[in-house]
Amino acid sequence: MKHTLVALVQDKPGVLNRIAAMFRRRGFNIASLAVGQSEQPGLSRMTFVVDGDSTIVEQVTKQMYKLIDVIRVSDLSTEETVSRELALIKVRATAQTRSEIMQLVDIFRAGIVDVSPDSLVIEVTGDEDKITSLTKLLKPFGIRELMRTGRVAMTRGGAGGQERGRGNGATPSKETEA
Repeated sequence: MKHTLVALVQDKPGVLNRIAAMFRRRGFNIASLAVGQSEQPGLSRMTFVVDGDSTIVEQVTKQMYKLIDVIRVSDLSTEETVSRELALIKVRATAQTRSEIMQLVDIFRAGIVDVSPDSLVIEVTGDEDKITSLTKLLKPFGIRELMRTGRVAMTRGGAGGQERGRGNGATPSKETEA
């Protein structure tokens, strides 16, 4: 099963490298990773998609808390979340195929962000299945390039303040020590 982990971390050089190295040393595979600034100055939010059972996810979480730059970690897999990916897809387009591609783009509520005589660049945002479906439908036209961001996620509604983690100290809260 795929688990979505969200970590609030210090926004400073080397943090991503230390976290990725921890995953590598423990033999955990990161299926997807997205990082960006958070709403709090000096902190970034990382979204990881990890494939494995709940025991593996618990190990990953405990190992992340051993890194001083990690403030909070949440497993959003059992929470109600909003999750999205972004993809840019460069597809071959001739005069004959351009209108058919544009119809597909409209159906998926995607957008065309670049046009050239022999290609289109399509921007699509949505869940993993939506992006995969559009990609499969565009494949017969000839995909020249594909770039996906990986999943970003957050809990729905007022549940956002329920992340488990550390306060200002360096040890995990009682909730995460179990």
